[in-house]
Amino acid sequence: MTMQIGFNLPNSGPLAEVGAMTEIARQGEAMGFDYLTMTDHVVLPDTKVPGYPYSESGEFYEAAPTERHEQLIGMAYVAAKTARIRLVAAVLVVPHRPAVLAAKMLATLDVLSGGRLVVGIGAGWLKAEFDAVVTTPYPERGAVTDEYIDAFRALWTQPAPRFAGRYTRFDGIVFEPKPLQRPHPPIWVGGESGPALRRAARVGDAWYPIGSNNRHLLDTLPRLQAGIARLRRTAADAGRDPASIGVAYRVKRYGADVPPVASDGERRLFCGSDADILGDLRALRDSGVTAVDIDFGRPDAAAVLAEMRRFRQAVIEKL
Repeated sequence: MTMQIGFNLPNSGPLAEVGAMTEIARQGEAMGFDYLTMTDHVVLPDTKVPGYPYSESGEFYEAAPTERHEQLIGMAYVAAKTARIRLVAAVLVVPHRPAVLAAKMLATLDVLSGGRLVVGIGAGWLKAEFDAVVTTPYPERGAVTDEYIDAFRALWTQPAPRFAGRYTRFDGIVFEPKPLQRPHPPIWVGGESGPALRRAARVGDAWYPIGSNNRHLLDTLPRLQAGIARLRRTAADAGRDPASIGVAYRVKRYGADVPPVASDGERRLFCGSDADILGDLRALRDSGVTAVDIDFGRPDAAAVLAEMRRFRQAVIEKL
């Protein structure tokens, strides 16, 4: 089984400067990475510790930047500056945008990029952001996400789309052009909780977790393998072929930045040397992981690109 390897393209902070962002995207494509990712925040709270679920302290791994590009417009810009690399929303916070508008933006992006879009989805976690941006209730974000995804699929696939839900409804409309990819762009379902797993089993082309969620840790090989086993069981219970659902794994830190021993006593994934990381990638591939993307966080574009080249030669080319 082949494994796709991607990288995070920063759309916030100094690396979101247009020249830096363009250069990282283009050079990453030239290096042969399979995909790039872009994150989704519209606003952040003006607090030092926003309650980030993927770090031990609740702080972002880097200082929360004040400048940040909107995800889908940023992806459209990058699509125009590249030719082959796939573009992954990592993840689209589904309640941020009205369902019909978001479906239209995503369909347009897929068409204009030549069918390179992957729609990573999540329900969101940052209440202060919801209070400023979202019109549906924060406690109902999971139900909103499930309904909006069903609305997306209706708009993307039905010749005369109709939908009647609690949060969105439409009938008698024309929705063209449809996405270039058929039946629609791949949906990667982010999140590590039980509802996220059920969502992935119901509608996902892949499950797309981050290993460091403190409430649902997937930071060791046994923990991740157990999560994949739960996904397979849940998919079978939902009447889907478990083998039809891929697993994409998001790596926020690696190497010396990762403490070597997890709370279950096992070795943490992606800690240690290049050889250790290569072994982790092989173990994940053998466990059914179909894609891995890595955040090559560095202070400037030159350093990011140098590390991407080094990592590709030292690790990826030996897979």
